[in-house]
Amino acid sequence: MDSTRQNKISRLIQKELSDILLRLAKETRGIMVSVSVVRVSPDLGIAKAYLSVFPSEKGNEVVEHLNSNIKAIRFELGNRVRHQLRIIPEVRFYLDDSLDYIEHIDELLKN
Repeated sequence: MDSTRQNKISRLIQKELSDILLRLAKETRGIMVSVSVVRVSPDLGIAKAYLSVFPSEKGNEVVEHLNSNIKAIRFELGNRVRHQLRIIPEVRFYLDDSLDYIEHIDELLKN
């Protein structure tokens, strides 16, 4: 149960992170990354970004790479939202495997 403020900040961060990752994705050929959802903590200090990666085999590799470059990503995020937010949240990336789970359930139902 998120507040209206948390939802607005989540959408803003999701939009800006998707733009940042789009720029970074031009460097990596053959991998498509999208930001599924961003959840912001009640104190607005931590943002958990869930990523969908295609192909899904490279998902963990992409998330580890992004988490290792988190300072540069947070700096660019801060430059983009500095006039809209007082506190730039710490960003943590996680793999969103909901599509893989749906495919797995679909296969089980077919059998």
